Formats: sequence, C-alpha cells, structure tokens
Amino acid sequence: MYRHLLVPVDNTDLSTVTTGQAVEFARAIGARITFLHAQASHASSPQGKSELSAPISSKDSAYKAEGWAKELLAKAESAARAQGIPCSSVTAIGDTPFSAILATAREKACDLIFMASHGRRSAIGEMPGSQTLQVLAGTKIPVLVTATAGSAAATQAIGILQDEHRSLAAVLHAWLFMLASPQTSGMTPDAAQMQAMLHYIRTFPLTLHHPKEQQYLFGKLRERTSALNAELDELERQHERDGRLVAELSSLVDRYAAGSATAGEVEAAVAAYAKLTWEHLGREEGVILPAALRYLTDEDWAVIHSAFAENKGPHFGNDMDAEFQRLYARIADLAA
Repeated sequence: MYRHLLVPVDNTDLSTVTTGQAVEFARAIGARITFLHAQASHASSPQGKSELSAPISSKDSAYKAEGWAKELLAKAESAARAQGIPCSSVTAIGDTPFSAILATAREKACDLIFMASHGRRSAIGEMPGSQTLQVLAGTKIPVLVTATAGSAAATQAIGILQDEHRSLAAVLHAWLFMLASPQTSGMTPDAAQMQAMLHYIRTFPLTLHHPKEQQYLFGKLRERTSALNAELDELERQHERDGRLVAELSSLVDRYAAGSATAGEVEAAVAAYAKLTWEHLGREEGVILPAALRYLTDEDWAVIHSAFAENKGPHFGNDMDAEFQRLYARIADLAA
C-alpha cells in the first residue's frame, strides 16, 4: 500500500477539495503527505492582477509569490495535522508545474501522486487538463487523479465561503507587503491604511462571516452528525481567539500611529496573525468543507447559500464614502 503521497496544491476551489480528499485517503491507508506548490517563474499572485495594479519589480514579484505559497501550504498542512496525518511541504518555481511535480515526486521518494485535473467535461466524463496529462505521461510513479462531485447548491455555497476566505487573505497579504522593508516594497507603512484593513477584518470576517459559519455551516453539520463536534468546537474557539487578536492588533497599530511602536513590531504581529489565520482556514477548507459535502443535503446547502449570499460579496460595506472606496481599491491593488 502507498506510504508517501505527493499532493500538488494551488489557489483553486478544486485544489481545496482535493486536499481534503488526500487527507482522508492518507488517514485511511496510514500514509504521510508532502504538499507541493508548483509555481511558474513569472507568477506574482494566484489571485491575478487587479485592474489598478501597476507593473512591479521582479523582487516584489518574488516577495508576493513567496507569501501566497506560504498561505496555500500552511492551509494544506493544517488540514492534514487536524486529522493526525504526518506531513511536510515544499515550493518549486520553474517553467511548468508538471515538471516540478515530477521532479519533487522523485526527490522526495513519493510512491503516489494524488492530484486533481483542471480539465473539462466530455461525453465520456472528465477530460484531464494538460498538466495532469503531462504528469501521467512523464512518470512511472502511480498517479491518482481525483473526481469531484457536488450539487449546484453546494458548489454555490462553497464558492461564496471560499471567496470570503480569499478576501481576508488578500487583505493580510497586502498588509504584510506594505510592512516589508522599503527596499522590497518601496512604500512607507501607513497607519491609516492599516486601520482600514483592521476595520475590514472587524466588520466583515468577525462580524458577518464567522457568526454565519457557526450558525449555518457548523450548525447544519451538528444536526447531521456528531463526528465533527470536537473539530467544530475548536474552530469556534479559534473564532473567539480571532476577536481578541484583532483587538490586540488594533491597539498596536494605534501605538504605531502615535510613534510608540515600530513597523517591525507591527509586521511581526501581523505575520503571526496571518499564520494562525492560514491554519484556521486550512482546517475549515481541508476538513470541514469535504465533510460537509458528505453529510449535508441539498436543502442544507440551499439554506447556507441563501445566508451567505446576503453578504453581498467580500467588501467593506455598501455605505462607505468615496474616500474609503479609494482606500479599499488601494488595498486590493497591494494584494494583486
């Protein structure tokens, strides 16, 4: 039986589902996992560039790519650790993802490549994407290409949940980039922008997203099964911890604005908060969402979708003034 899986991850909904499937598979057979983020050398962000973004230097591009890779791999590792799966992660930058996958599988002595296919539907089923085909053609190591299934209601609801996760991630990446050394970012950290970012975190993830997760997603899961109660209890404790950490960050930024705290102190605190956030989101996306696909009904997903659709998308709010709109556009630009 397989003992060491290589699992490529990227910033797509399909990859999130695949991570959860890989974790469940590894737990069932007693295997360990190496997660790989294979990145093209020219990429700067898995989110793509915003309309307002200006060209950035190769140094800036490398800094941003490293930040996004850390997030994706931290989330994947967190999903595995939550299920007691031994794991590690690596990043590879090269011309093509498939070549990095093949090289890493050989280097790490993996005996199975577990991956999704970003392909298309046909009359005979799912057609593998080009990278998957290249992996299949180029390796003697067994490759397990996963299939995904889910109702339209589930797909829509999970899409909104993951969009909101990505919105929070974008703000945190923008914040960390702004706090990087002037030689890297070319910008002086601005207290007003940091306060705007905190305002977003307080008014959207903390006030809207977390409570609705607990009431609708977690609540429906508790109705359908008790198998996830311990994990849901821990995630709810993390939501409470999140509020305390944001309050501490807010106090630190206020001290920075008054000149009694340094940018380095703020950067360290934001980096620690981001790391905890990646771990939290990894448990939700890699453990809870795959379980929800298994346990929840179409009616459950319809209720969840209806609740989250009322959020009107991940933004600061419909009543903000023009200046705040411009500030948010700047934050989105920094994250791109």
